[in-house]
Amino acid sequence: MEKRNAIITGGSRGIGLAIIKNLLADNYEVWYLSRSEIEEDLGSMVHHIACDVGDKEALESSLKIAVKEAGTVNVLVNNAGITRDGLIMRMSNENFEDVININLTSTFITCRTLSRTFLKQKFGSIINISSVVGVVGNGGQANYAASKAGIIGLSKSLAKEFASRGVRVNCIAPGFIETSMTDKLTESQKEMIVEQIPLKKMGKPEMVADCVKFLASDASSYITGQVICVDGGMVM
Repeated sequence: MEKRNAIITGGSRGIGLAIIKNLLADNYEVWYLSRSEIEEDLGSMVHHIACDVGDKEALESSLKIAVKEAGTVNVLVNNAGITRDGLIMRMSNENFEDVININLTSTFITCRTLSRTFLKQKFGSIINISSVVGVVGNGGQANYAASKAGIIGLSKSLAKEFASRGVRVNCIAPGFIETSMTDKLTESQKEMIVEQIPLKKMGKPEMVADCVKFLASDASSYITGQVICVDGGMVM
């Protein structure tokens, strides 16, 4: 199988780590940008670039390093994200702006920085991780919902810009996935959530990673500008 290259933001744990492992199994060489490094040894095909994606200049610089080392980029996955939940009447400007900056602005910067590479090589798949919250909204998460809805709008616009050059752009909108974010919930909160999910269970990070693998592959070569909800049926 031909080796391919992928760049991912926020890949040190949870969904990002699952995506990296899945891409490695599919013969990708992976560059991941995050503040912390993956704790386990995944071999020589994984390269960590220490970067706070909220630092715009550092992000651009790190992306250029990754592109220079990789040469060509088959797949870009924008996965970095944070939450700062709270009712809007008590939400500070800082908590709103931090979430927009990490979740949405970093996605814009990575897409802009790598746009010349993708358009010049005339192939590639950009996969942006949104959320079902960006599709339907959620009380107490106005900042997070705005950032994830923004990612959807950005992705659809770029899909139209890049299609003529053979570059596809899609979104994945995970529902409740078992990660460090959902670990903060109480058991009663988890039970209430599961009751709202038609499949009656939370998802695993690997389920999102499988969708990334599909959108990265030639099996999805006629799919662009779409939002795929990996949510157990929450959004129908």
